[in-house]
Amino acid sequence: MDTPRRTREQLRSWRWFGTGDTRGFSHRSRMQQVGVRREEVMGRPIIGIINTWSEISTCHLHLRERAGNVKRGILAAGGFPIEMPALSLGEVMVKPTTMFYRNLLAMECEELLRSHPVDGAVLMGGCDKTTPGLLLGAISMDLPAIYLPAGPQLNGHFKGVKVGVGTHTRTYYDELRAGKISAQDWVDLEAAMCRSHGTCNTMGTASTMTSIAEVLGFCLPGATSIPADDAAHPRMAADCGERIVGMVWEDLKPSRILSAASVGNAAATYMALGGSTNCAVHLIAMARRAGIPLTLDDLDARAREIRVLVNLMPSGDYLMEDFYHAGGLRALLSRIEAHLDLSALTVTGRTLGENIAGARVTAGSEDIIRAADQPISDHGALAVLYGNLAPDGAVIKPAAADPALMQHVGPAVVFEDMVDMMKRIDDPALDVDENSVLVLRNAGPLGGPGFPEWGNLPIPKKVLAKGVRDMVRISDARMSGTHYGTCVLHVAPEAFIGGPLALVRDGDVIELDVAGRRLHLRVPDEELERRRAAWTAPPPRFERGYGRMFSAHVTQAPAGCDFDFLQQPGTLPEPDIF
Repeated sequence: MDTPRRTREQLRSWRWFGTGDTRGFSHRSRMQQVGVRREEVMGRPIIGIINTWSEISTCHLHLRERAGNVKRGILAAGGFPIEMPALSLGEVMVKPTTMFYRNLLAMECEELLRSHPVDGAVLMGGCDKTTPGLLLGAISMDLPAIYLPAGPQLNGHFKGVKVGVGTHTRTYYDELRAGKISAQDWVDLEAAMCRSHGTCNTMGTASTMTSIAEVLGFCLPGATSIPADDAAHPRMAADCGERIVGMVWEDLKPSRILSAASVGNAAATYMALGGSTNCAVHLIAMARRAGIPLTLDDLDARAREIRVLVNLMPSGDYLMEDFYHAGGLRALLSRIEAHLDLSALTVTGRTLGENIAGARVTAGSEDIIRAADQPISDHGALAVLYGNLAPDGAVIKPAAADPALMQHVGPAVVFEDMVDMMKRIDDPALDVDENSVLVLRNAGPLGGPGFPEWGNLPIPKKVLAKGVRDMVRISDARMSGTHYGTCVLHVAPEAFIGGPLALVRDGDVIELDVAGRRLHLRVPDEELERRRAAWTAPPPRFERGYGRMFSAHVTQAPAGCDFDFLQQPGTLPEPDIF
């Protein structure tokens, strides 16, 4: 890359450490207080390692060690590392949902980089919301940044079956409730499912979003496919540390990497991966932070062009370790080159096309990463639905749903919220059968609160007993990327603010037509207006703290659930003016 090298006086950290006044003296003195020589911070790129390690974030437990590998690379390249902890969002442990805190992590990342003497950053994450959270902050701060993905965990096995985290949790839970497996089987599965550090081993939200980060240009080529416990992973971490120093000298910032072309590449890859529906929310948020007006309709258009080629759970049969050995993301990108802008710039200083040159699917792995003319499903990774029930849109993942339910008409069985659903879903008196449409409301960004992953509603026990394993389910919630089923999600506007979902009553007939992109409530307009006039807004979920700020500023799902004031253009003052 033919880019002029910056001088040391042009480094951002020079403002802290390079001056001869009392400020420079004080900053250097404090570093010497902890044993750092003045020469180590004067004129060398200072690299912030933003680490989401935590002992309660099990997907990230190895990132404490990986930070040491990153530091080794930074030092070898002539930089100076400073590790800074950031909010760790472990998907399973954090309540009410990590989505509630994604924007808080984005703000923390941005402000950590702004307020400290940092020239560039290595962003360390992987669990679902950490990838978009860290990237949102880095995009807004616009310092050179490289993303280090935590990597997926190893394949799970249970009684001779390859099991996917999350995917088989739901599968076996339904079998337990149907009496098909024993309570001891359920206990045994608990110990067998998760075998190592790392994120979910399916093509869930974690691997979807780290793959998106790589295609956007923020990761080293092939980095996101490496399993967390593979020896290649710490080597990749050291490579990240080395490369970020070069990026600082080149002033290779997110604003030079993120473009309409790279966002288009990410959208294409999302569809070929059969990725999580959560990606529709996160990718829109990241694009809009960069001033790129991505919409649900743009994503739907890509889904019509590109079928799912990656045969991974929950849409397919394999797991992330298999994907890695099949050639990983670079191999997939070689399959869809015709849909990519190969001129897009990446953190390597080279183009996406240069990064994937020579990549091929490993011989014998053609069933894992399919050719373009041999998709795993005739249905796509995403369909965006509209109608009087979702005037601003809703999404579904057709490739992970029952094809027989892609066109369905049935009576609604309505649950007011998650508590109501859990109380009544297995009640023998519940008026429900396999033709019913389960409706959960008040589970959106404001109603959840925080847009929880409740959209994969459980099948009622009386229906499971008939052998049924899928039904049409509709909600304003999200769904885990590891889950499957005919689940209509992200219905907007959400019920909590008076969206049409708030007006549905038991027995109302709902029509789903995925091919026609239609979600319709067969209730006359006049009746809906009467119901709307009688609807009363619920009290706010929060009276104070971060929750109050979230409630006042979060956007709806089609706009990315970002804070409205964070999507505004303009930059904040740099610390050197204070």
